[in-house]
Amino acid sequence: MKTFSKLMALALAGSFAVAAPLAAMAQVTAKFAVTLPEKSHQGQGVAKFIELVDAKSGGKIKIKGFYAGALGNDVQVTSALQGGTIEFTVPQTTTLTGMVKEYEILDFPFLFSNVQEAEKVLDGPVGDKLLAMLPAKGLVGLAYWENGFFNATNSKHPINKVEDFEGLKFRAVQAKISQETVKALGANPVPLAVPELYTALETRTVDGQGTPTAVIAALKLNEVQKYLSLTRHSYGAFIPLVSKKFWDKLSAGDQKILKDSAIEARAFQRGVARDQEKSAQAAMAAKGLIVNDVTDAERARMREKVQPVWKMFAPSVGEGLYKEVTDQLAK
Repeated sequence: MKTFSKLMALALAGSFAVAAPLAAMAQVTAKFAVTLPEKSHQGQGVAKFIELVDAKSGGKIKIKGFYAGALGNDVQVTSALQGGTIEFTVPQTTTLTGMVKEYEILDFPFLFSNVQEAEKVLDGPVGDKLLAMLPAKGLVGLAYWENGFFNATNSKHPINKVEDFEGLKFRAVQAKISQETVKALGANPVPLAVPELYTALETRTVDGQGTPTAVIAALKLNEVQKYLSLTRHSYGAFIPLVSKKFWDKLSAGDQKILKDSAIEARAFQRGVARDQEKSAQAAMAAKGLIVNDVTDAERARMREKVQPVWKMFAPSVGEGLYKEVTDQLAK
């Protein structure tokens, strides 16, 4: 009887030893909501991230991408992440300003002169400090990707100087700082989500908008706009986000896979963004979009015109953070 009991105990111990690894290997499935089309720089970054996660997890973590706003706009899907009904999204950082005021610093118009400055700030202590504020809001930020420098399009006339913004009905992102920037430049802001933009431009509900050149091409806005002016008035960063409710259920190893994959995909995604900026401009010009550059002197005048926006939002982002960013850029 004792021998039988020992055998049973060993058998039970063995079954539990086998069950534990099997449980640990249970497949994880998740949805990734993407605003832009799959071939966009955003979409390609997400596809690369999904590919890396699949490889690094040995197929354990399966993520499915839903592109072109299939699951909703940035505000809607970010809220769904907080609620835990969607696991991933990659909005522009502007989407977060309603819940984390400090993110407004990245939307200061004419803050960055080039991509090198943007990378220094985003991939350094400032970027890390901002990421650390997200878990309290039900979100986990993995890295910063590139949307690119914003350029202005419209259906009325080229924008060569700041006065050319006067009177234009100009689309603004659904964030106060974007709307105040449009006002400061002399245009009339019309807040719109990305999925509504094409129709609004086509029906002349708005005259113009500002987005990176690659996004203009991805959304085919050149079909409903006549002029592209290279104002480079703002720099947009994407931020791959994870629902904290989903994140907290993962092992530390799986969390590391997601973080590492987002950082590894970053260089690829930024490269795609910069390549698409050049190719998109040439392709749209070939189809009849009238492109004009803005001189450095006129861009400086535009930057001066929006300084009241800097003063307006510096207190809400915090004087300490404002000084940290401006000091780093001054170097």
